[in-house]
Amino acid sequence: MRTVRQDVLGGPEVLQMTEVERPAPGLTEVVVEVRAAGVNPIDWKIREHGYWLTPPFTVGWDVSGVVAEIAPGVTRFSVGDEVYGMPRFPSPAHGYSEYVSAPARHFARKPRGLDHVHAAAVPLAGLTAWQALVDIAHVRPGDRVLVHAAAGGVGHLAVQIAGALGAHVIGTASAGKHALLRELGADELIDYTARDFTEAVADVDVVVDLVGGDYVDRSLRVLRRGGWYVNVPEPFSAEEVAAKAAAVGVRGAALMVEPDHAALERITDLVESGRLRPVVAETLPLDRAAEAHRTGQDGRTAGKIVLTV
Repeated sequence: MRTVRQDVLGGPEVLQMTEVERPAPGLTEVVVEVRAAGVNPIDWKIREHGYWLTPPFTVGWDVSGVVAEIAPGVTRFSVGDEVYGMPRFPSPAHGYSEYVSAPARHFARKPRGLDHVHAAAVPLAGLTAWQALVDIAHVRPGDRVLVHAAAGGVGHLAVQIAGALGAHVIGTASAGKHALLRELGADELIDYTARDFTEAVADVDVVVDLVGGDYVDRSLRVLRRGGWYVNVPEPFSAEEVAAKAAAVGVRGAALMVEPDHAALERITDLVESGRLRPVVAETLPLDRAAEAHRTGQDGRTAGKIVLTV
Protein backbone atom coordinates (compact mmCIF):
# COMPACT_ATOMS: atom_id res chain seq x y z
CA MET A 1 0.00 0.00 0.00
CA ARG A 2 1.01 3.65 -0.32
CA THR A 3 1.95 5.53 2.83
CA VAL A 4 3.57 8.85 3.71
CA ARG A 5 6.63 8.08 5.82
CA GLN A 6 9.46 10.10 7.33
CA ASP A 7 12.89 8.69 8.12
CA VAL A 8 14.17 11.77 9.97
CA LEU A 9 12.71 14.65 11.96
CA GLY A 10 12.42 17.98 10.18
CA GLY A 11 10.31 20.23 7.99
CA PRO A 12 7.48 19.21 5.64
CA GLU A 13 10.03 18.04 3.05
CA VAL A 14 10.81 14.95 5.17
CA LEU A 15 7.38 13.52 4.32
CA GLN A 16 7.87 11.06 1.47
CA MET A 17 5.46 8.76 -0.32
CA THR A 18 6.55 5.13 -0.19
CA GLU A 19 5.24 1.57 -0.52
CA VAL A 20 4.89 -0.78 2.47
CA GLU A 21 3.04 -4.00 3.26
CA ARG A 22 -0.65 -3.64 3.99
CA PRO A 23 -1.26 -4.17 7.74
CA ALA A 24 -2.93 -7.29 9.07
CA PRO A 25 -5.37 -7.06 11.98
CA GLY A 26 -4.51 -8.45 15.40
CA LEU A 27 -7.13 -9.98 17.65
CA THR A 28 -10.11 -7.61 18.19
CA GLU A 29 -8.79 -5.35 15.42
CA VAL A 30 -10.09 -4.19 12.05
CA VAL A 31 -8.31 -3.07 8.90
CA VAL A 32 -9.84 0.09 7.46
CA GLU A 33 -9.40 1.16 3.86
CA VAL A 34 -8.79 4.88 4.34
CA ARG A 35 -10.75 7.24 2.12
CA ALA A 36 -9.67 10.47 3.87
CA ALA A 37 -7.23 11.47 6.63
CA GLY A 38 -7.46 14.63 8.70
CA VAL A 39 -4.41 16.84 9.28
CA ASN A 40 -3.83 18.20 12.79
CA PRO A 41 -1.22 20.38 14.53
CA ILE A 42 0.02 17.37 16.47
CA ASP A 43 1.00 15.83 13.11
CA TRP A 44 3.50 18.55 12.23
CA LYS A 45 4.69 18.93 15.82
CA ILE A 46 5.62 15.24 15.93
CA ARG A 47 7.03 15.41 12.39
CA GLU A 48 9.39 18.13 13.55
CA HIS A 49 10.16 17.21 17.17
CA GLY A 50 9.26 13.55 17.55
CA TYR A 51 8.49 13.90 21.25
CA TRP A 52 7.68 10.30 22.22
CA LEU A 53 8.21 8.84 18.71
CA THR A 54 11.49 8.03 16.94
CA PRO A 55 11.71 7.86 13.11
CA PRO A 56 10.95 6.14 10.88
CA PHE A 57 7.20 6.58 11.34
CA THR A 58 4.03 7.75 9.61
CA VAL A 59 2.01 10.51 11.27
CA GLY A 60 -1.76 10.91 11.12
CA TRP A 61 -4.56 9.77 13.41
CA ASP A 62 -7.81 11.09 11.91
CA VAL A 63 -9.25 8.60 9.42
CA SER A 64 -12.52 7.84 7.71
CA GLY A 65 -13.00 4.81 5.51
CA VAL A 66 -14.45 1.36 5.00
CA VAL A 67 -13.82 -1.80 7.02
CA ALA A 68 -11.81 -4.09 4.76
CA GLU A 69 -10.97 -6.94 7.16
CA ILE A 70 -11.88 -8.03 10.67
CA ALA A 71 -10.13 -10.32 13.14
CA PRO A 72 -11.58 -12.68 15.76
CA GLY A 73 -13.08 -10.80 18.67
CA VAL A 74 -14.60 -7.96 16.62
CA THR A 75 -18.32 -7.62 17.39
CA ARG A 76 -19.02 -4.00 16.45
CA PHE A 77 -18.44 -4.01 12.69
CA SER A 78 -18.62 -6.07 9.52
CA VAL A 79 -16.62 -5.82 6.30
CA GLY A 80 -18.01 -2.96 4.24
CA ASP A 81 -19.09 -0.78 7.17
CA GLU A 82 -18.21 2.91 6.89
CA VAL A 83 -16.34 4.04 10.00
CA TYR A 84 -14.28 6.91 11.35
CA GLY A 85 -11.99 7.31 14.32
CA MET A 86 -8.75 8.38 15.95
CA PRO A 87 -7.01 5.01 16.27
CA ARG A 88 -4.12 4.20 18.60
CA PHE A 89 -3.26 7.76 19.66
CA PRO A 90 -0.66 8.57 20.99
CA SER A 91 0.97 5.46 19.49
CA PRO A 92 1.52 5.48 15.72
CA ALA A 93 -1.62 4.79 13.70
CA HIS A 94 -0.04 5.45 10.27
CA GLY A 95 -3.08 7.52 9.31
CA TYR A 96 -1.50 8.96 6.16
CA SER A 97 -1.88 5.58 4.44
CA GLU A 98 -4.21 3.62 2.23
CA TYR A 99 -4.98 1.19 5.07
CA VAL A 100 -4.78 1.29 8.86
CA SER A 101 -5.28 -1.44 11.45
CA ALA A 102 -6.44 -0.76 14.99
CA PRO A 103 -8.72 -2.02 17.76
CA ALA A 104 -12.33 -2.00 16.60
CA ARG A 105 -13.33 0.06 19.63
CA HIS A 106 -11.18 2.95 18.43
CA PHE A 107 -13.77 3.52 15.68
CA ALA A 108 -17.42 4.49 15.38
CA ARG A 109 -19.82 4.34 12.46
CA LYS A 110 -19.40 7.30 10.15
CA PRO A 111 -22.17 9.87 10.66
CA ARG A 112 -25.00 9.62 8.17
CA GLY A 113 -24.95 12.53 5.78
CA LEU A 114 -21.20 13.18 6.05
CA ASP A 115 -18.84 12.23 3.25
CA HIS A 116 -15.49 10.71 4.18
CA VAL A 117 -13.66 14.03 3.79
CA HIS A 118 -15.82 15.81 6.36
CA ALA A 119 -15.91 12.76 8.63
CA ALA A 120 -12.10 12.65 8.68
CA ALA A 121 -12.11 16.22 9.99
CA VAL A 122 -13.90 15.23 13.18
CA PRO A 123 -12.34 12.54 15.40
CA LEU A 124 -9.15 14.00 16.93
CA ALA A 125 -10.43 17.57 17.08
CA GLY A 126 -13.89 16.53 18.19
CA LEU A 127 -12.64 14.19 20.91
CA THR A 128 -10.21 16.86 22.13
CA ALA A 129 -13.05 19.35 22.45
CA TRP A 130 -15.38 16.79 24.02
CA GLN A 131 -12.87 15.60 26.60
CA ALA A 132 -11.99 19.19 27.53
CA LEU A 133 -15.59 20.37 27.87
CA VAL A 134 -17.40 17.26 29.10
CA ASP A 135 -14.91 14.97 30.82
CA ILE A 136 -12.74 17.64 32.47
CA ALA A 137 -14.77 20.84 32.85
CA HIS A 138 -18.26 19.25 33.10
CA VAL A 139 -19.81 22.16 31.22
CA ARG A 140 -23.43 22.82 32.17
CA PRO A 141 -26.19 25.01 30.69
CA GLY A 142 -25.47 28.66 31.37
CA ASP A 143 -21.73 28.29 31.85
CA ARG A 144 -19.57 30.95 30.21
CA VAL A 145 -16.99 29.16 28.06
CA LEU A 146 -14.05 30.94 26.42
CA VAL A 147 -12.44 29.13 23.47
CA HIS A 148 -9.10 30.44 22.19
CA ALA A 149 -8.30 29.93 18.49
CA ALA A 150 -12.01 29.37 18.06
CA ALA A 151 -11.90 29.03 14.26
CA GLY A 152 -9.23 26.34 14.21
CA GLY A 153 -9.63 22.59 13.90
CA VAL A 154 -10.41 21.94 17.57
CA GLY A 155 -11.78 25.41 18.23
CA HIS A 156 -14.62 25.41 15.73
CA LEU A 157 -15.86 22.08 17.06
CA ALA A 158 -15.43 23.19 20.69
CA VAL A 159 -17.62 26.23 19.98
CA GLN A 160 -20.39 23.99 18.68
CA ILE A 161 -20.10 21.32 21.39
CA ALA A 162 -20.15 23.96 24.13
CA GLY A 163 -23.21 25.50 22.51
CA ALA A 164 -24.92 22.12 22.32
CA LEU A 165 -24.27 21.74 26.06
CA GLY A 166 -26.13 24.99 26.67
CA ALA A 167 -23.13 27.21 27.36
CA HIS A 168 -22.66 30.87 26.52
CA VAL A 169 -19.73 30.64 24.10
CA ILE A 170 -17.04 33.30 23.71
CA GLY A 171 -14.33 32.88 21.08
CA THR A 172 -11.07 34.57 20.23
CA ALA A 173 -10.28 34.76 16.51
CA SER A 174 -9.23 37.29 13.89
CA ALA A 175 -12.06 39.45 12.56
CA GLY A 176 -12.15 37.70 9.21
CA LYS A 177 -13.31 34.48 10.88
CA HIS A 178 -16.09 36.01 12.98
CA ALA A 179 -18.83 35.48 10.39
CA LEU A 180 -18.13 31.74 10.27
CA LEU A 181 -18.07 31.49 14.06
CA ARG A 182 -21.39 33.29 14.34
CA GLU A 183 -22.84 30.73 11.91
CA LEU A 184 -21.49 27.99 14.18
CA GLY A 185 -23.20 29.49 17.23
CA ALA A 186 -20.64 31.65 19.04
CA ASP A 187 -22.35 34.20 21.30
CA GLU A 188 -19.45 36.65 21.69
CA LEU A 189 -16.30 37.13 19.63
CA ILE A 190 -13.05 38.93 20.39
CA ASP A 191 -10.63 39.98 17.67
CA TYR A 192 -7.37 39.11 19.41
CA THR A 193 -5.44 41.25 16.92
CA ALA A 194 -7.29 44.39 18.03
CA ARG A 195 -8.20 43.80 21.67
CA ASP A 196 -6.70 42.05 24.69
CA PHE A 197 -9.19 39.38 25.73
CA THR A 198 -8.37 39.99 29.41
CA GLU A 199 -9.96 43.43 29.04
CA ALA A 200 -13.02 42.06 27.24
CA VAL A 201 -14.14 39.18 29.48
CA ALA A 202 -14.18 38.24 33.14
CA ASP A 203 -15.76 35.67 35.45
CA VAL A 204 -15.54 32.91 32.84
CA ASP A 205 -16.43 29.39 33.99
CA VAL A 206 -14.24 27.47 31.53
CA VAL A 207 -11.30 28.36 29.28
CA VAL A 208 -10.27 25.96 26.53
CA ASP A 209 -6.77 27.18 25.61
CA LEU A 210 -5.67 26.09 22.14
CA VAL A 211 -2.90 28.71 21.88
CA GLY A 212 -0.64 28.40 24.92
CA GLY A 213 2.38 30.63 25.51
CA ASP A 214 1.43 33.83 27.31
CA TYR A 215 -2.24 32.86 26.98
CA VAL A 216 -1.78 30.51 29.93
CA ASP A 217 -1.32 33.09 32.68
CA ARG A 218 -3.64 35.57 30.97
CA SER A 219 -6.42 33.00 30.72
CA LEU A 220 -6.15 32.14 34.40
CA ARG A 221 -6.90 35.79 35.22
CA VAL A 222 -10.30 35.83 33.47
CA LEU A 223 -11.70 32.76 35.23
CA ARG A 224 -14.10 32.98 38.14
CA ARG A 225 -12.90 31.46 41.37
CA GLY A 226 -13.20 27.67 41.04
CA GLY A 227 -13.43 27.81 37.24
CA TRP A 228 -11.66 25.41 34.89
CA TYR A 229 -8.64 26.11 32.70
CA VAL A 230 -7.91 23.34 30.14
CA ASN A 231 -4.59 23.51 28.29
CA VAL A 232 -4.23 21.58 25.02
CA PRO A 233 -1.14 22.70 23.05
CA GLU A 234 1.56 23.10 25.71
CA PRO A 235 3.82 20.20 26.76
CA PHE A 236 2.98 20.84 30.41
CA SER A 237 2.49 18.08 32.92
CA ALA A 238 -0.88 17.87 34.61
CA GLU A 239 0.82 18.78 37.87
CA GLU A 240 2.29 21.99 36.43
CA VAL A 241 -1.04 23.18 35.07
CA ALA A 242 -2.88 22.27 38.27
CA ALA A 243 -0.30 24.16 40.37
CA LYS A 244 -0.47 27.29 38.18
CA ALA A 245 -4.26 27.25 38.40
CA ALA A 246 -4.42 26.55 42.14
CA ALA A 247 -2.15 29.52 42.81
CA VAL A 248 -4.91 31.85 41.58
CA GLY A 249 -7.88 29.92 42.97
CA VAL A 250 -9.01 28.03 39.89
CA ARG A 251 -8.71 24.47 38.61
CA GLY A 252 -6.42 23.44 35.76
CA ALA A 253 -5.75 20.43 33.58
CA ALA A 254 -3.48 19.53 30.66
CA LEU A 255 -5.29 17.43 28.10
CA MET A 256 -3.82 14.54 26.12
CA VAL A 257 -6.68 13.25 23.99
CA GLU A 258 -7.34 9.51 23.93
CA PRO A 259 -9.43 7.19 21.74
CA ASP A 260 -13.00 6.85 23.02
CA HIS A 261 -15.61 5.24 20.81
CA ALA A 262 -18.43 6.04 23.25
CA ALA A 263 -17.66 9.78 23.16
CA LEU A 264 -17.23 9.60 19.38
CA GLU A 265 -20.72 8.13 19.14
CA ARG A 266 -22.06 11.08 21.17
CA ILE A 267 -20.30 13.39 18.72
CA THR A 268 -21.89 11.43 15.87
CA ASP A 269 -25.29 12.13 17.41
CA LEU A 270 -24.53 15.87 17.39
CA VAL A 271 -23.51 15.70 13.71
CA GLU A 272 -26.57 13.72 12.67
CA SER A 273 -28.92 16.05 14.58
CA GLY A 274 -27.42 19.11 12.85
CA ARG A 275 -25.82 20.56 15.98
CA LEU A 276 -22.22 19.96 14.87
CA ARG A 277 -20.80 20.82 11.45
CA PRO A 278 -17.16 20.13 10.60
CA VAL A 279 -15.60 22.79 8.41
CA VAL A 280 -13.06 21.67 5.80
CA ALA A 281 -10.86 24.49 4.56
CA GLU A 282 -8.95 22.52 1.94
CA THR A 283 -8.48 19.02 0.57
CA LEU A 284 -5.28 17.68 -0.96
CA PRO A 285 -4.33 14.23 -2.26
CA LEU A 286 -2.22 12.00 -0.04
CA ASP A 287 0.95 12.60 -2.05
CA ARG A 288 0.73 16.33 -1.21
CA ALA A 289 0.91 15.81 2.56
CA ALA A 290 3.96 18.09 2.79
CA GLU A 291 1.97 20.92 1.21
CA ALA A 292 -0.87 20.29 3.67
CA HIS A 293 1.58 20.66 6.55
CA ARG A 294 2.98 23.92 5.16
CA THR A 295 -0.52 25.36 4.81
CA GLY A 296 -1.58 24.21 8.28
CA GLN A 297 1.52 25.59 9.96
CA ASP A 298 0.81 29.03 8.53
CA GLY A 299 -1.95 29.20 11.15
CA ARG A 300 -4.51 30.99 9.01
CA THR A 301 -6.79 28.06 8.23
CA ALA A 302 -10.39 28.04 9.45
CA GLY A 303 -11.48 24.48 10.17
CA LYS A 304 -9.50 21.47 8.98
CA ILE A 305 -7.25 20.38 6.12
CA VAL A 306 -8.00 16.85 4.89
CA LEU A 307 -6.00 14.47 2.71
CA THR A 308 -7.92 12.35 0.21
CA VAL A 309 -6.72 8.79 -0.36
